[in-house]
Amino acid sequence: MADLITVDDPDDPRLSDYTGLTDVELRRKREPAEGLFIAEGEKVIRRARVAGYEMRSMLLSSKWVDVMRDVIEDVPAPVYAVSPELAERVTGYHVHRGALASMQRKPLPDAETILRGARRVAIMESVNDHTNTGAIFRSAAALGMDAVLLSPDCADPLYRRSVKVSMGAVFSVPYARLDSWPRGLEAVRDAGFKILALTPDEKATTIDDAAPHRLERVALMLGAEGDGLSTQALMAADEWVRIPMAHGVDSLNVGAAAAVAFYAVTSGRPGL
Repeated sequence: MADLITVDDPDDPRLSDYTGLTDVELRRKREPAEGLFIAEGEKVIRRARVAGYEMRSMLLSSKWVDVMRDVIEDVPAPVYAVSPELAERVTGYHVHRGALASMQRKPLPDAETILRGARRVAIMESVNDHTNTGAIFRSAAALGMDAVLLSPDCADPLYRRSVKVSMGAVFSVPYARLDSWPRGLEAVRDAGFKILALTPDEKATTIDDAAPHRLERVALMLGAEGDGLSTQALMAADEWVRIPMAHGVDSLNVGAAAAVAFYAVTSGRPGL
Protein backbone atom coordinates (compact mmCIF):
# COMPACT_ATOMS: atom_id res chain seq x y z
CA MET A 1 0.00 0.00 0.00
CA ALA A 2 1.24 3.51 -0.83
CA ASP A 3 2.05 6.04 1.85
CA LEU A 4 -0.42 8.97 1.83
CA ILE A 5 1.64 12.04 2.64
CA THR A 6 0.22 15.51 3.17
CA VAL A 7 2.51 18.20 1.74
CA ASP A 8 2.08 21.94 2.30
CA ASP A 9 5.40 23.26 0.96
CA PRO A 10 5.55 23.87 -2.83
CA ASP A 11 9.37 23.64 -2.66
CA ASP A 12 9.30 20.18 -1.11
CA PRO A 13 11.87 18.19 -3.16
CA ARG A 14 9.58 15.16 -3.14
CA LEU A 15 7.35 17.03 -5.59
CA SER A 16 10.15 17.65 -8.09
CA ASP A 17 8.65 15.37 -10.77
CA TYR A 18 5.71 17.79 -11.03
CA THR A 19 7.46 21.16 -11.16
CA GLY A 20 7.07 23.45 -14.15
CA LEU A 21 4.68 21.29 -16.15
CA THR A 22 3.79 24.25 -18.38
CA ASP A 23 7.42 24.79 -19.43
CA VAL A 24 7.26 22.78 -22.66
CA GLU A 25 10.92 23.04 -23.62
CA LEU A 26 12.11 22.09 -20.15
CA ARG A 27 9.75 19.12 -19.84
CA ARG A 28 10.51 17.85 -23.36
CA LYS A 29 14.17 17.57 -22.40
CA ARG A 30 13.80 16.60 -18.78
CA GLU A 31 11.21 13.83 -18.93
CA PRO A 32 12.96 11.49 -21.42
CA ALA A 33 16.32 12.19 -19.74
CA GLU A 34 14.92 11.22 -16.33
CA GLY A 35 12.84 8.34 -17.68
CA LEU A 36 9.48 9.67 -16.54
CA PHE A 37 6.22 11.01 -17.93
CA ILE A 38 3.15 12.60 -16.36
CA ALA A 39 -0.28 11.01 -16.52
CA GLU A 40 -3.12 13.46 -15.85
CA GLY A 41 -6.61 12.52 -14.75
CA GLU A 42 -8.14 9.40 -13.23
CA LYS A 43 -8.80 7.53 -16.50
CA VAL A 44 -5.35 8.19 -17.93
CA ILE A 45 -3.62 7.14 -14.70
CA ARG A 46 -5.62 3.91 -14.60
CA ARG A 47 -4.89 3.17 -18.25
CA ALA A 48 -1.18 3.75 -17.73
CA ARG A 49 -1.19 1.22 -14.93
CA VAL A 50 -3.15 -1.33 -16.96
CA ALA A 51 -0.56 -0.87 -19.73
CA GLY A 52 2.14 -1.89 -17.26
CA TYR A 53 3.81 1.44 -16.51
CA GLU A 54 5.34 1.62 -13.04
CA MET A 55 4.20 4.52 -10.86
CA ARG A 56 6.89 6.71 -9.29
CA SER A 57 4.45 8.82 -7.25
CA MET A 58 1.01 10.41 -7.36
CA LEU A 59 -0.08 14.00 -6.63
CA LEU A 60 -3.70 14.40 -5.55
CA SER A 61 -5.88 17.23 -4.36
CA SER A 62 -7.75 16.18 -1.24
CA LYS A 63 -11.13 15.52 -2.90
CA TRP A 64 -9.51 12.96 -5.25
CA VAL A 65 -8.08 10.81 -2.48
CA ASP A 66 -11.28 8.77 -2.09
CA VAL A 67 -11.74 8.46 -5.87
CA MET A 68 -8.25 7.01 -6.22
CA ARG A 69 -8.38 4.99 -2.99
CA ASP A 70 -8.10 1.61 -4.76
CA VAL A 71 -5.01 2.77 -6.63
CA ILE A 72 -3.47 4.18 -3.44
CA GLU A 73 -4.00 0.82 -1.75
CA ASP A 74 -2.53 -1.08 -4.70
CA VAL A 75 0.72 0.76 -5.39
CA PRO A 76 3.88 1.02 -3.29
CA ALA A 77 4.73 4.50 -4.62
CA PRO A 78 4.23 7.55 -2.38
CA VAL A 79 1.03 9.57 -2.81
CA TYR A 80 1.19 13.29 -2.04
CA ALA A 81 -2.03 14.97 -0.92
CA VAL A 82 -2.00 18.72 -1.57
CA SER A 83 -4.40 21.62 -1.77
CA PRO A 84 -5.50 22.80 -5.25
CA GLU A 85 -3.62 26.06 -4.61
CA LEU A 86 -0.38 24.26 -3.83
CA ALA A 87 -0.80 21.97 -6.86
CA GLU A 88 -1.09 25.06 -9.05
CA ARG A 89 2.03 26.63 -7.54
CA VAL A 90 4.04 23.46 -8.15
CA THR A 91 2.82 22.62 -11.65
CA GLY A 92 2.26 26.13 -13.00
CA TYR A 93 -1.41 25.66 -13.90
CA HIS A 94 -4.78 24.83 -12.36
CA VAL A 95 -4.96 21.02 -12.25
CA HIS A 96 -8.59 20.66 -13.30
CA ARG A 97 -8.72 16.89 -13.01
CA GLY A 98 -7.13 16.95 -9.55
CA ALA A 99 -4.94 13.89 -10.06
CA LEU A 100 -1.44 13.56 -11.50
CA ALA A 101 0.92 10.62 -11.51
CA SER A 102 4.59 10.42 -12.37
CA MET A 103 5.14 7.19 -14.31
CA GLN A 104 8.33 5.38 -15.25
CA ARG A 105 8.98 5.09 -18.99
CA LYS A 106 9.67 1.75 -20.64
CA PRO A 107 12.50 1.20 -23.13
CA LEU A 108 11.23 1.80 -26.67
CA PRO A 109 11.36 -1.18 -29.05
CA ASP A 110 13.17 -0.77 -32.36
CA ALA A 111 11.28 -0.40 -35.62
CA GLU A 112 12.09 -3.92 -36.82
CA THR A 113 10.51 -5.43 -33.71
CA ILE A 114 7.39 -3.28 -34.15
CA LEU A 115 7.03 -4.17 -37.82
CA ARG A 116 7.44 -7.90 -37.34
CA GLY A 117 3.92 -8.46 -36.04
CA ALA A 118 2.13 -5.59 -37.82
CA ARG A 119 0.11 -5.23 -41.02
CA ARG A 120 -1.23 -1.68 -40.72
CA VAL A 121 1.25 1.00 -39.65
CA ALA A 122 1.11 4.79 -39.38
CA ILE A 123 4.30 6.78 -39.98
CA MET A 124 4.51 10.35 -38.71
CA GLU A 125 7.02 12.86 -40.11
CA SER A 126 7.83 16.01 -38.10
CA VAL A 127 4.49 16.07 -36.28
CA ASN A 128 5.55 18.40 -33.46
CA ASP A 129 2.19 19.56 -32.13
CA HIS A 130 1.39 17.51 -29.03
CA THR A 131 -2.36 17.88 -29.54
CA ASN A 132 -2.11 16.44 -33.06
CA THR A 133 0.16 13.66 -31.83
CA GLY A 134 -2.37 12.65 -29.18
CA ALA A 135 -5.28 12.83 -31.63
CA ILE A 136 -3.45 10.65 -34.17
CA PHE A 137 -2.65 8.02 -31.55
CA ARG A 138 -6.25 8.00 -30.36
CA SER A 139 -7.48 7.43 -33.93
CA ALA A 140 -4.82 4.79 -34.53
CA ALA A 141 -5.99 2.87 -31.46
CA ALA A 142 -9.69 3.30 -32.16
CA LEU A 143 -9.49 2.33 -35.84
CA GLY A 144 -7.24 -0.66 -35.51
CA MET A 145 -3.79 0.44 -36.65
CA ASP A 146 -1.16 -1.99 -35.40
CA ALA A 147 1.70 0.40 -34.72
CA VAL A 148 3.08 3.91 -35.16
CA LEU A 149 6.56 4.89 -36.34
CA LEU A 150 7.97 8.36 -35.70
CA SER A 151 10.60 10.36 -37.55
CA PRO A 152 13.43 11.48 -35.23
CA ASP A 153 11.98 15.00 -34.86
CA CYS A 154 8.39 14.06 -33.97
CA ALA A 155 6.88 15.16 -30.68
CA ASP A 156 7.05 12.86 -27.67
CA PRO A 157 3.86 10.75 -27.48
CA LEU A 158 4.29 10.53 -23.70
CA TYR A 159 4.37 14.30 -23.19
CA ARG A 160 1.51 15.23 -20.84
CA ARG A 161 -0.60 17.00 -23.49
CA SER A 162 -0.27 14.15 -25.98
CA VAL A 163 -1.26 11.58 -23.37
CA LYS A 164 -4.21 13.70 -22.22
CA VAL A 165 -5.60 14.32 -25.73
CA SER A 166 -5.23 10.65 -26.61
CA MET A 167 -7.09 9.70 -23.41
CA GLY A 168 -4.33 7.19 -22.75
CA ALA A 169 -4.48 5.63 -26.23
CA VAL A 170 -0.72 6.21 -26.54
CA PHE A 171 -0.42 3.27 -24.13
CA SER A 172 -2.42 0.99 -26.44
CA VAL A 173 -0.52 1.31 -29.73
CA PRO A 174 3.09 0.09 -29.98
CA TYR A 175 5.43 2.75 -31.36
CA ALA A 176 9.09 3.27 -32.18
CA ARG A 177 11.34 6.04 -33.48
CA LEU A 178 13.18 5.62 -36.74
CA ASP A 179 16.88 6.32 -36.25
CA SER A 180 17.26 8.31 -39.48
CA TRP A 181 14.97 10.04 -41.96
CA PRO A 182 13.94 9.24 -44.61
CA ARG A 183 16.53 6.48 -44.77
CA GLY A 184 14.77 4.64 -41.96
CA LEU A 185 11.88 3.97 -44.32
CA GLU A 186 14.01 1.30 -45.98
CA ALA A 187 13.37 -0.95 -42.97
CA VAL A 188 9.61 -0.50 -43.50
CA ARG A 189 9.85 -1.49 -47.16
CA ASP A 190 12.20 -4.39 -46.35
CA ALA A 191 9.53 -5.71 -43.96
CA GLY A 192 7.11 -6.02 -46.88
CA PHE A 193 5.09 -2.83 -46.46
CA LYS A 194 3.83 -0.64 -49.29
CA ILE A 195 4.40 2.96 -48.22
CA LEU A 196 1.56 5.35 -49.02
CA ALA A 197 2.13 9.10 -48.62
CA LEU A 198 -0.97 11.06 -47.63
CA THR A 199 -0.98 14.37 -49.51
CA PRO A 200 -3.59 16.81 -50.90
CA ASP A 201 -1.63 16.98 -54.18
CA GLU A 202 -3.97 16.59 -57.17
CA LYS A 203 -1.53 14.13 -58.76
CA ALA A 204 -2.16 11.70 -55.91
CA THR A 205 -4.49 8.72 -56.31
CA THR A 206 -7.70 8.98 -54.31
CA ILE A 207 -7.53 6.77 -51.29
CA ASP A 208 -10.63 4.89 -52.47
CA ASP A 209 -8.94 4.01 -55.78
CA ALA A 210 -5.73 3.03 -54.00
CA ALA A 211 -7.79 0.54 -51.92
CA PRO A 212 -5.22 0.22 -49.11
CA HIS A 213 -7.48 -2.15 -47.15
CA ARG A 214 -6.77 -4.81 -49.79
CA LEU A 215 -3.00 -4.66 -49.38
CA GLU A 216 -1.30 -7.33 -47.33
CA ARG A 217 0.91 -4.80 -45.53
CA VAL A 218 0.53 -1.04 -45.76
CA ALA A 219 2.26 1.90 -44.07
CA LEU A 220 0.48 5.26 -44.22
CA MET A 221 2.76 8.28 -43.96
CA LEU A 222 1.50 11.58 -42.46
CA GLY A 223 3.20 14.97 -42.39
CA ALA A 224 3.07 17.93 -40.04
CA GLU A 225 0.18 20.37 -39.90
CA GLY A 226 0.53 23.00 -42.62
CA ASP A 227 3.75 21.83 -44.24
CA GLY A 228 2.67 18.27 -44.92
CA LEU A 229 5.20 15.66 -45.96
CA SER A 230 8.65 16.78 -47.04
CA THR A 231 9.85 16.33 -50.61
CA GLN A 232 12.24 13.63 -49.40
CA ALA A 233 9.41 11.70 -47.74
CA LEU A 234 7.20 11.98 -50.81
CA MET A 235 10.00 10.72 -53.02
CA ALA A 236 10.58 7.77 -50.69
CA ALA A 237 6.92 6.66 -50.85
CA ASP A 238 5.63 3.93 -53.17
CA GLU A 239 2.44 5.84 -53.95
CA TRP A 240 0.79 9.17 -53.15
CA VAL A 241 -2.81 9.05 -51.92
CA ARG A 242 -5.31 11.80 -51.13
CA ILE A 243 -8.69 12.18 -49.48
CA PRO A 244 -11.20 13.63 -51.97
CA MET A 245 -12.43 17.08 -50.90
CA ALA A 246 -15.64 18.99 -51.59
CA HIS A 247 -16.92 22.59 -51.34
CA GLY A 248 -13.52 24.08 -52.15
CA VAL A 249 -11.82 22.71 -49.04
CA ASP A 250 -8.22 21.84 -49.91
CA SER A 251 -7.19 19.80 -46.87
CA LEU A 252 -8.05 18.63 -43.35
CA ASN A 253 -6.30 19.05 -40.03
CA VAL A 254 -3.75 16.24 -39.81
CA GLY A 255 -5.61 14.65 -36.90
CA ALA A 256 -8.87 14.54 -38.85
CA ALA A 257 -7.11 13.38 -42.03
CA ALA A 258 -5.43 10.59 -40.08
CA ALA A 259 -8.78 9.30 -38.79
CA VAL A 260 -10.30 9.23 -42.28
CA ALA A 261 -7.24 7.55 -43.78
CA PHE A 262 -6.93 5.00 -40.96
CA TYR A 263 -10.50 3.92 -41.58
CA ALA A 264 -9.75 3.48 -45.28
CA VAL A 265 -6.65 1.44 -44.45
CA THR A 266 -8.35 -0.85 -41.93
CA SER A 267 -11.94 -1.18 -43.19
CA GLY A 268 -12.81 -4.76 -44.03
CA ARG A 269 -9.80 -6.04 -42.12
CA PRO A 270 -10.51 -9.39 -40.44
CA GLY A 271 -11.33 -9.00 -36.78
CA LEU A 272 -12.50 -5.38 -37.04
